[in-house]
Amino acid sequence: MPRPTLAAYEAALRAHPAFPPGLDRWWPGRTRLQVLVSAMLAQNTSWANVARAMAALRAAGRLSQAGLESLDETELGRLIRSSGCWRQKARRLRALLRWLREEHGGSLRRLFRQPTAEVRRQLLAREGIGEETADAMLLFAGGHASFVVDAYTRRIFARHQLPLDRAWISAELPPSPRRYRHWHAWMVETAKRYCRKRQPDCAACPLRPLLPEAQPRLRPARTPSRRAPKPHARRSRAGVRAGQPL
Repeated sequence: MPRPTLAAYEAALRAHPAFPPGLDRWWPGRTRLQVLVSAMLAQNTSWANVARAMAALRAAGRLSQAGLESLDETELGRLIRSSGCWRQKARRLRALLRWLREEHGGSLRRLFRQPTAEVRRQLLAREGIGEETADAMLLFAGGHASFVVDAYTRRIFARHQLPLDRAWISAELPPSPRRYRHWHAWMVETAKRYCRKRQPDCAACPLRPLLPEAQPRLRPARTPSRRAPKPHARRSRAGVRAGQPL
């Protein structure tokens, strides 16, 4: 049985009442810089911890490029402490801002107006930025159609036996920044509400009909067997010869 298309998944998610329109604005960042900062802080922690760190930066009047660059590593680390691994994140965030200043004149507009592949290559070369973080920055800060593959997406795709192949995804879902922003939000919300790591609620999940075990399967055609005719049983009663039809 062929697997359902991603368009079928999209239709099921879009129609579900728990997912209202406007999820393409899901990322909690008001500016491009805030998206970059929050993407760095979100590594290995919860969004609640990131929100506390961003609130501390905002309350200190440092949630701007100039404000962040004015902080030394210790000062920055103290403000983002709630995000965890704060010493490492402070060092990496300062290095990212310094690179942005040196290579792009501090302009995120200049960075993101380059081709997607080139921006992605440059971001991946920065310490502490992996594929998930780079794609989130490209999609939500830069407006590039870069599909984000996070732990939630991996879990849902694995359970539905879908390939995490960028070429296949692009063929199934023609690249669109707004569409990919919706998909990231759908994956996060579906995984949190239904496709949980432990005790998933498959019965209520909008993707339940698309699970492989829920798909109708065609029984393979049976090949008629050519069995040799059974020999007639030998009878021992008198008057019946061996092999005589009964």
